[in-house]
Amino acid sequence: MAENSALTPTTGSTSLADSSIFDSKVTETSKENLFIGSTSYVEEMPQIETRVILVQEAGKQEELTKALKEIKVPFVKMESVEELKSLDSPEFENVFIVTDFQDSVFNELYKTDCRVIGPPVVLNCAQKGEPLPFSCRPLYCTSMMNLVLCFTGFRKKEELVRLVTLVHHMGGVIRKDFNSKVTHLVANCTQGEKFRIAVSLGTPIMKPEWIYKAWERRNEQDFCASFDEFRNEFKVPPFQDCILSFLGFSDEEKTNMEEMTEMQGGNYLPVGDERCTHLIVEENIVKELPFEPSKKLYVVKQEWFWGSIQMDARAGETMYLYEKANTPELKKSVSLLSLNTPNSNRKRRRLKETLAQLSRETDMSPFPPRKRPSAEHSLSIGSLLDISNTPESSINYGETPKSCTKSSKNSTPVPSKQSARWQVARELYQTESNYVNILATIIQLFQVPLEEEGQRGGPILAPEEIKTIFGSIPDIFDVHTKIKDDLEDLIVNWDESKSIGDIFLKYSKDLVKTYPPFVNFFEMSKETIIKCEKQKPRFHAFLKINQAKPECGRQSLVELLIRPVQRLPSVALLLNDLKKHTAEENPDKSTLEKAIGSLKEVMTHINEDKRKTEAQKQIFDVVYEVDGCPANLLSSHRSLVQRVETVSLGEHPCDRGEQVTLFLFNDCLEIARKRHKVIGTFRSPHGQTRPPASLKHIHLMPLSQIKKVLDIRETEDCHNAFALLVRPPTEQANVLLSFQMTSEELPKENWLKMLCRHVANTICKADAENLIYTADPESFEVNTKDMDSTLSRASRAIKKTSKKVTRAFSFSKTPKRALRRALMTSQSSVEGRSPSSNDKHVMSRLSSTSSLAGIPSPSLVSLPSFFERRSHTLSRSTTHLI
Repeated sequence: MAENSALTPTTGSTSLADSSIFDSKVTETSKENLFIGSTSYVEEMPQIETRVILVQEAGKQEELTKALKEIKVPFVKMESVEELKSLDSPEFENVFIVTDFQDSVFNELYKTDCRVIGPPVVLNCAQKGEPLPFSCRPLYCTSMMNLVLCFTGFRKKEELVRLVTLVHHMGGVIRKDFNSKVTHLVANCTQGEKFRIAVSLGTPIMKPEWIYKAWERRNEQDFCASFDEFRNEFKVPPFQDCILSFLGFSDEEKTNMEEMTEMQGGNYLPVGDERCTHLIVEENIVKELPFEPSKKLYVVKQEWFWGSIQMDARAGETMYLYEKANTPELKKSVSLLSLNTPNSNRKRRRLKETLAQLSRETDMSPFPPRKRPSAEHSLSIGSLLDISNTPESSINYGETPKSCTKSSKNSTPVPSKQSARWQVARELYQTESNYVNILATIIQLFQVPLEEEGQRGGPILAPEEIKTIFGSIPDIFDVHTKIKDDLEDLIVNWDESKSIGDIFLKYSKDLVKTYPPFVNFFEMSKETIIKCEKQKPRFHAFLKINQAKPECGRQSLVELLIRPVQRLPSVALLLNDLKKHTAEENPDKSTLEKAIGSLKEVMTHINEDKRKTEAQKQIFDVVYEVDGCPANLLSSHRSLVQRVETVSLGEHPCDRGEQVTLFLFNDCLEIARKRHKVIGTFRSPHGQTRPPASLKHIHLMPLSQIKKVLDIRETEDCHNAFALLVRPPTEQANVLLSFQMTSEELPKENWLKMLCRHVANTICKADAENLIYTADPESFEVNTKDMDSTLSRASRAIKKTSKKVTRAFSFSKTPKRALRRALMTSQSSVEGRSPSSNDKHVMSRLSSTSSLAGIPSPSLVSLPSFFERRSHTLSRSTTHLI
């Protein structure tokens, strides 16, 4: 594909020729003028004032004239080109404002080298309080100001001239050759030297549509073409013009990679299709290609695929080319490993010893083999012991944060007679060293690259997501690095009397500070990784690339992050083993017991803190699920005990047949009903969406208000029913709340005992059984018959409709006192004067509405007698109970 060359438009002025040349000449001229002015040059230059000429439609825009007055620039209006000569004056430098850069007036002004600007330039200067900018070219807007563009891959001269002209009209600068000053590369293909340099420098590579769409928004005052949200829509995707095929992957992996290919602008075909441009090979499985690839086909490793997605641009293929296992280059490298000795038997023996040594080092890798998926996150005792490599074979992972930069001793002295205590201590040090290396790998390969500024393609994850995933890993790493160093000094200068328990006692407070924040939120960290991996292809590619590196041992980030969860139980087991092999007279015996006790306290603190965290999370879930839930439900001492789904059997706390959810807390009872209409989803400030609240708050009742718990006997007309006898502080009589349990998971007997126990705890009574009272359903007019019948549902629907109608034509929303006060005020205001027509109108409206409020609703005529009868029955029953 040919690169761009300088093009000259029909107007006679160079359009694509490097505009920096002209800009530099203007700069040199201004410098010369400054130099002349700074010398003892007596003759003063005449002052030329800038004058704006509003051409045709521009003169009709009031906002333009207002903006020119704000920046204090004189202006006149021009209706036709014939007036141009009459406006020419040596006292003024004319600047023409044209609304259309494609009409004949603009072309005429452009040919005569007049300064032409667009209305957005004037409005922008007025908004910022700046003078009009000087531009040697027509400048319509400043949406590409300070942007330096370079073009590649364009064959049609007309299209290129059009794009360059639009960039100049928006204030952009064009460079013919690509250099470090170029901010954007506009590419019509994914090949060529400029494209490769832009990828290596991380320069955004844009489609031509970016310029056209920016020009469409030229009249938007605050618009900028470099805004990320706008620019990202027109980036050249990594696999544009690429047709990929995949070899050696499982069906699940292949399907995933094919979906990613389409998402990143590419296509895919079966292996062997001649139209394919790239063959992606799983190098760990494929030993030989099933066919001879053509010269045009790139055969690359999977790292090229994931690397292109991660940096949001097509990576160079030469670094990731796949080579067969029997290539001459590989044979030559293997032959160089042969030992140059005359005796072939000696060579075989030494080679056998070398392979055995390599095998031992492989077995001692800090990363155990991958477990089956069902056991990946197992927390069994066997999985807690991560015994692995020796200090001699520990891997240096490069630059490490803080104390990890300290290297281990080259060799560990071995006593002439290795005691059992020394062997366990050495094993403790080995596992600690491996654990620190794993933490260093998490920080170096995952956390640090994600936190780096200036990532190609922008940040992979948001700072909040990074904090959620890694949490206190750096703090845990610092503590264990100190523990490892102390253990290393102890092993190097070994003595049976030296105390290992003191080391862990020394850092016990640090362990309490660092571990709970991570362990308690590990599940949230794992969920964040899974969610981001699904929603963000670049993060998915980032994990794939790092997982394939030898430092990770082919383990995923989630599998590595579970190590801190497992570490403390593993250390406790090793310290117990060490205590068994420590003599009674050794002073470290008692110290080890204290160290084990301190570790147990840390783990107990973690479990308690985790329990509190989960309890608080449950309360927050209730608050989000219940619309209108009181804020005072959130309390540090409160915890959710049980949730029960019920149906209301009476008129309280809501209508009969309403679905009611009871949330039992340790000191209160939240009563909520199912919402009839669910409104849209809730969006948090971080962009996370929550499902809409499915429940509506009715009442938050302290458990101290519950006087009796009624267990309604089972009859043909009453099943799984219970009632609460409640005395609200604002009421003089008891209120009966009756429900029917709808969930079969929790037996009614267990639920009532649980409720009574927490009521007794709240009112400080030991006899929780005395709060339960068994009652007949007839005595309290409780029945569950026909709750799900069609007639019952229709009755409830009619009642809801009648309530809505009654509410619409009543003054129940306005307090009676407020209405009476309004009537008295209006009457007093008209005393002593004759009522005006307006007053008469208001009084007539009030009288008509008051008379309307006095009309009883047909659906509510029988309600007073019903409540009167029901309250009389309830008072007799509650008197008998109390």
